[in-house]
Amino acid sequence: MAVPKKKTSKSRRNMRRSHHALPTSAYNECPSCGELKRPHNICGSCGQYDKREVIQSGTATA
Repeated sequence: MAVPKKKTSKSRRNMRRSHHALPTSAYNECPSCGELKRPHNICGSCGQYDKREVIQSGTATA
């Protein structure tokens, strides 16, 4: 039976496991207006964040 000679470090172990991570989505759909927006950011078209209006809808910039 094969037995490792040295302990695998946390850094080396985590680097190996990082290739198995699921890819993340760069953009999500805004729940209020349906436009694409970056996650955890204010929507550029409607000015809402976390179902609250943060910026007036007329002054929101894309």
